Amino acid sequence: MIKPVMSNAPMDTVNFKRKINIAWLFKMALRDSRRNRGRLLLFISSIVFGIGALVAIYSFRYNIQNDVNDQAATLIGADLTISGNKQPDAKLQKLLNSLGDDRSEERSFPSMVYFTKSQSTRLVQVKALHGNFPYYGDLETTPVKAGRDFKKGKYALVDKTLMLQFNANVNDSIKVGQEIFVIAGVLNKAPGQTGLSASIAPTVYIPMQYLDKTGLITTGSRINYSYYYKYNSKTNIAKLVKGLDPTLDKAGLNYDTVEGKKEGTSRSFSDLSRFLSLVGFIALLLGCVGVASAINIYIREKIQSIAIMRCMGVKASEAFLIYLIQITGIGLIGSVAGAILGTGIQHLLPLVLEDFLPITISVNISWMAIWQGILLGLIISILFALLPLISIRNISPLNTLRLSVDDTTTIRDPFRWLVYVLVLLFITSFAYLQIGDWMAAGFFTIGIMVAFLILTAIAWLLIRFTRLLVMSSWSYIWRQGFANLYRPNNQTIILTVSIGLSTAFIATLFLIQQLLISQVTLSAGDNQSNMILFDIQAAQQKAVADLTRKQGLPVLSQVPIITMRLEKVNGKTAADAKKDTALHISQRAFTYEYRVTYRDSLTPSERVTSGTWTGKAEPGKDIPVSAEERFANRINAKVGDKLVFNVQGVMMQAYISSIRKVNWNKISTNFQVVFPTGVLEDAPQIHVLLTHVPSNTVSAKYQQAVVKQFPNVSIIDLGLILNVLDELLGKIGYVIKFMSGFSIITGIIVLISSVRISKYQRIQESVLLRTLGGSRKQIFAITALEYLFLGALSALTGIVIAIGSSWLLAKYTFDMPYAVNFLPVIVIFFTITSLTVIIGLLNSRGVLNKPPLEILRSNS
Repeated sequence: MIKPVMSNAPMDTVNFKRKINIAWLFKMALRDSRRNRGRLLLFISSIVFGIGALVAIYSFRYNIQNDVNDQAATLIGADLTISGNKQPDAKLQKLLNSLGDDRSEERSFPSMVYFTKSQSTRLVQVKALHGNFPYYGDLETTPVKAGRDFKKGKYALVDKTLMLQFNANVNDSIKVGQEIFVIAGVLNKAPGQTGLSASIAPTVYIPMQYLDKTGLITTGSRINYSYYYKYNSKTNIAKLVKGLDPTLDKAGLNYDTVEGKKEGTSRSFSDLSRFLSLVGFIALLLGCVGVASAINIYIREKIQSIAIMRCMGVKASEAFLIYLIQITGIGLIGSVAGAILGTGIQHLLPLVLEDFLPITISVNISWMAIWQGILLGLIISILFALLPLISIRNISPLNTLRLSVDDTTTIRDPFRWLVYVLVLLFITSFAYLQIGDWMAAGFFTIGIMVAFLILTAIAWLLIRFTRLLVMSSWSYIWRQGFANLYRPNNQTIILTVSIGLSTAFIATLFLIQQLLISQVTLSAGDNQSNMILFDIQAAQQKAVADLTRKQGLPVLSQVPIITMRLEKVNGKTAADAKKDTALHISQRAFTYEYRVTYRDSLTPSERVTSGTWTGKAEPGKDIPVSAEERFANRINAKVGDKLVFNVQGVMMQAYISSIRKVNWNKISTNFQVVFPTGVLEDAPQIHVLLTHVPSNTVSAKYQQAVVKQFPNVSIIDLGLILNVLDELLGKIGYVIKFMSGFSIITGIIVLISSVRISKYQRIQESVLLRTLGGSRKQIFAITALEYLFLGALSALTGIVIAIGSSWLLAKYTFDMPYAVNFLPVIVIFFTITSLTVIIGLLNSRGVLNKPPLEILRSNS
């Protein structure tokens, strides 16, 4: 009991002079919380999973930094690597042979391989290896010795995904080009390789001494040349490559070092952890919404208690501090619980992300991450509780007679707007720490604000619509159920915002996944090519077409491909672009080996956006070419600009006659540069053939026939691409679903806490209905209708946001037609709605199963 202050002075004067007793405030905060600790813990549980997600991600980030430093050398397997897509000349080869104390060479290229036992074919990445590479780490194989012994004879290492796919075993054989190799071992992992890259481009290693015998090295073959070096003595690699850089750059060769790989890998993982942190932050923001709403209703229930304390002489600032201490204490408990949860969750992250990681990630406890999580939880608990807490300052002793605080006073309260500013600054600052860019952080904050405003506006409009919709002619139960949506202390907006955001997040994922899959499936339709043959030599063109027709398959198109390099853009060379960055010409544009074609018409996957398409060249004049728009942007060129191409040593003067927009999502022969007819017909070239196979059986038979007769020809099976894409999207989707699970769980907790709060708000009303003769069945029906509407409203609002965001992504990011797949939308809608109803009804059991008088006594 608080003793009144006895004095002849006015109350305010006494309060002004009396010092704040901190010990007494803590004692009052503890005493007042005794009957409400369960509810306070439920309020703050909204942030537990958000803090847990961030602590897990921070621990993951710190462990990755340590592991990358420890394992960087095994990522490249050498002290220095040099690679390029053309064979070095004699002078450059002499330089390359002079480097390192130990050297290894590798040739890699895509090719078909033939499994003799199953008579199956598959496009793989063939790597012909010579030397003792890797110098750090191992080619992890089964059996273990196969990683070193396969180079001693005509043996091969085959990726484990291929071995499983074709049911192959060690000592079986495969045919690579014209040579047959015995499978010496199963390749489990190579330096820098991830499970994801292995599933997309499975690798087959063979000894380099047998490469020429395969017959796969022909004109136009796409080969990557790699050189690996090890230094036995301590060498300043950074200084070495700095001296080599001009020579290598001129030759179009790239290099990588342990330090460079360490920086690049750390940067890549930093980007990944930032993305995951933002996902966790979204979960945390949902929890913040729950905290603000829960504390708001909690303070509303405490108005009478606070008003009584004010009558007893407690200052408004003291009342404010009492409840701030309560929230801070509970926030500390919730933050510690979240940190403990996150420390446990971090053991799952390496399992979820293992297909994306080229290194082994440790799961050590990170105290830095734990302290960061606890501090963040405290800041959020206090910051988002301030909005409702500052209303305590407006509660006067007269509120013992009035039921609530005058909302107009809080709206005009300048401290309220200060809290709004602090919240926005916090969100922006945290986003900046994750992204590292103030503009991006600002856009992220604006995006969050827009999403909240849209959800709030839609909820408010639907509440207004519901108020107008209720008619006196409806039955009492339906009127009561609808009316609960807009009565005082309703939970409509808070549930719509919190559950709506979670629904929007996961629904957007499902919709985009389905769009990408349907886009590829569309390309595999009956009228579309679903098999592409490439690396066809000019002399083989007619024979491959005849074989295709003999198999009963159509030859939909035959496309020539010529390799060339870009020498000049408007008279500027690579050296000019390197010296003058104001030219805005990518230096890589000059080192890239372009594969172009010639034809007299556009294809269905492209359209001209500027200039005029020219399909036939005029003799004696500059050659009109059509540039793809992204290529034109890279070289900062427009229609009419001059280009010089190096075609097998012959310089060709050209100009951009048109710029095209290409649909790269469509499976077709798309090119960055297209020449007109009448120019390149006599240039060294390879050909691509497109056909359509009706079934997997026909596809397997056709591929076997092609590989046996033309081993140098590679085949892309669209059905296989579809499976790989489905697997890729599935793995990426699994990661996103795992992270979005924190948002969903947080949303559910916010839902539970909000519905639990509504239980306390509706308790008097339910008791009154019971007292007036309302049956359990009627109250049960009213409650079910209210939460049915709430759940449906929340899910529907989130789905509307998801449809809008997925449409924007489809139009502006993926550039593909948009269509909603309603199956996942319907499943999500009914799941969220059902969950809301179930939780609401479970919370109402206490009111329905006990006599009204008992409930009134327990809540008095």
